[in-house]
Amino acid sequence: MQLLQTLRSVMRFRHIELDGNKRRLARAANVHDLRKIARRRLPRSVFDYIDGGADDELTMLRNERGFGRVEFRPRVLRDVGEVDTSTTLLGRQLAFPLVLAPTGFTRIVTPGGELDVARAAQRAGLPYSLSTLSTRSIEEVAQASAGPKWFQVYVWKDRELVKELLDRASAAGYEAIVITVDTAVVGNRERDVRHGFTIPPKLGLDTILDGILHPSWTWNFVRFEPILFANVIGKSVGDGNDPISLGSYLKQQFDPSISWQDIEWFQENWQGSIVIKGIQSVEDAQIATRSGIQAIAISNHGGRQLDSAPPAVELVEPIAQAVAGEMEIICDGGIRRGSDIVKALALGANACMMGRPYLYGLAVAGEAGVEFTLNLLQEEVSRTLALIGCTNIADITRELVSIRSDGDNPTTVAR
Repeated sequence: MQLLQTLRSVMRFRHIELDGNKRRLARAANVHDLRKIARRRLPRSVFDYIDGGADDELTMLRNERGFGRVEFRPRVLRDVGEVDTSTTLLGRQLAFPLVLAPTGFTRIVTPGGELDVARAAQRAGLPYSLSTLSTRSIEEVAQASAGPKWFQVYVWKDRELVKELLDRASAAGYEAIVITVDTAVVGNRERDVRHGFTIPPKLGLDTILDGILHPSWTWNFVRFEPILFANVIGKSVGDGNDPISLGSYLKQQFDPSISWQDIEWFQENWQGSIVIKGIQSVEDAQIATRSGIQAIAISNHGGRQLDSAPPAVELVEPIAQAVAGEMEIICDGGIRRGSDIVKALALGANACMMGRPYLYGLAVAGEAGVEFTLNLLQEEVSRTLALIGCTNIADITRELVSIRSDGDNPTTVAR
């Protein structure tokens, strides 16, 4: 009897969770765990589409590893009993310094796609950037979410179409546009080439087999409406109704002649804030400052365009020093932890932007997975602030970090 009582006192069985989403999320301690689960749940070609980079993927990896070179210099005995992660960006209050980056073709992950992401962003108190190549339209996303929304603009050769998209975004209440400027030509995304990935996906023996191995994704894919570029359905640029490689599509439709003079055209045709996304040098940041735009996103497109481009985090401090507070700075690329966000702010950024992490969460558990990812990152920001001796975002200063040499970089990115 004593033995039975002893066993009862030490043996506690976990609650059996019947909800698959909750069960999967319970196994994730960080974004890297979400990535591993997403890889198991998605067909390989789909996972590689959202996860891959250009060429040898050096920049994609260095984006992440660059944060490992930034070391904290914590202060102690600072009374961190209450920590406030909120901040402002482009005049809007944010729950913490993060913007959800635009990602094209999001419904390839879940049927809800952009709607799932926008709703989760609203609950998290963060802006969501809708891609020109979204699979839910400007109006659908505006109807689904009352949260702050930005519209990302690719510059088509058809400027009348661009003007129409801007007018639609303005009418739907989008607060800012994000002009992506690092896609004069499309990067060489070799994972997509190897898979023969097209939009929409074409069926072959390999994709059929992959679909059988991922029945949940396949069932969602076949029972919902076709995946199209929702913002340009019926337009001359094509809406993705016919399978085409993304590289071929962008080459046909995007304007490689875009220059700084075109920014003036956007300023004439958009009354809200303008963010230029794709700045990769101090010199271009200074030109952007002189152009009178409100913010830049230091970005190499997540390593999906020019391989061996500089990691975003390494440009934050020199650009912040060069622009001297004349516009706001967003660090885009490699964010995998809340501590990365704090490091970028210590180097001079006003906020960060991330895409892949919320797509991993979306793949794991749909809208709930995106919400989980954002809550996780906010908790990490709060914990990091407390551990370095800060009670709010304004307390973050350059003195709280130092930069290690490459040889001392301890970071190992789990892939």
